[in-house]
Amino acid sequence: MTPIQDKFFLAALAQAGIPAPVAEYKFHPVRRWRFDFCWLEQKVYLEINGGIFILGRHSRGPALLKEWEKIAAATAMGFRPLFCQPSDCAKAATIDAIKAALDYTK
Repeated sequence: MTPIQDKFFLAALAQAGIPAPVAEYKFHPVRRWRFDFCWLEQKVYLEINGGIFILGRHSRGPALLKEWEKIAAATAMGFRPLFCQPSDCAKAATIDAIKAALDYTK
C-alpha cells in the first residue's frame, strides 16, 4: 500500500469509529511473519494483498503456500484474518467487515 492509501485507510477507520490498528505487527515468536494491520485486543488482522490479478506474489504457487502456512499458524494462535486488495482498503465493504469482526469479539 502507498502512504496515501495508508492515510485514506486510517481516516476511513477513524470516521467509522474503529480504533487504529498496529501496523506491521510481528505476531510469531520465532518466524519473522507480520500482519499488515492488527487489532491485538480482538486478535483480528487485515492482510492487504496486491498484485493478485497480475501474477504478483499473492497469486503464485510457492508464495501462496508460504502465505497459507502463515495463516494457519496465526489461526492456531487464535487470530482471525481479513483480506483485501490495496484499492479496496478504504471502501465501505472493507471497513464494515473490520467493524463486524471487531464487534464480534465484544
